[in-house]
Amino acid sequence: MRKRSKLYKARLAAIDTQKTYPIAEGMSAIKKMPACKFDETVEIACRLGVDTKQSDQVVRGAVSLPHGTGKSMRVVVIASGDAATAAQAAGADHVGFEELLERIKGGWLDFDIMIATPAAMQKVRTLGKVLGPRGLMPNPKTGTVTDDTAQAVKEAKAGRVEYRADKGGCVHVPVGKLSFPAEKLADNAMAVLHALMRARPATAKGVYLLSATASSTMSPGVRLDIRELVKA
Repeated sequence: MRKRSKLYKARLAAIDTQKTYPIAEGMSAIKKMPACKFDETVEIACRLGVDTKQSDQVVRGAVSLPHGTGKSMRVVVIASGDAATAAQAAGADHVGFEELLERIKGGWLDFDIMIATPAAMQKVRTLGKVLGPRGLMPNPKTGTVTDDTAQAVKEAKAGRVEYRADKGGCVHVPVGKLSFPAEKLADNAMAVLHALMRARPATAKGVYLLSATASSTMSPGVRLDIRELVKA
């Protein structure tokens, strides 16, 4: 049996484990738990009624959080010409092409998001074994493969988060920091939930959004009431 810390046990005692909380109330419940020594990340975890073994039931995408993530995102752009110039002007942290790819190939991974133009992807794909396992490979579904590098950089810097269902059909998405007001955490969570509903595969049968919980880095999960979303 997993041994729980005193903090975890105290936080668990602060919530009703049998209750399904309205989203705003659930975020308030997390914020009212005994405090930790750092500003924890709050995330929601959703279980989806999909079979991810089927290629037409893969759920993946990105969504811009209305209040950002609370984290300063380090953005790398692989592009040349006008697309590179636009990315630089939009605030990308690093912009380049082959010399930047060589740097990454050598082990440099000091960034959170990579954006690439379609023309650059042939070169970027050669780093699949480096980027893929870390979730850094650009993908058209998440808006990180595009010729409009300026817009992609702005969205990434503003708080665009990616989501992807794992083998069990679960999705984990950060929605902000524990220092955020509960209302902003709820707004961000709703943005993610609506994005997941829009991403429902046409071939998914039965109930799609099965459950959702919210938690901070060191807290137990709080079950969220998603009945209205399921009905929508």
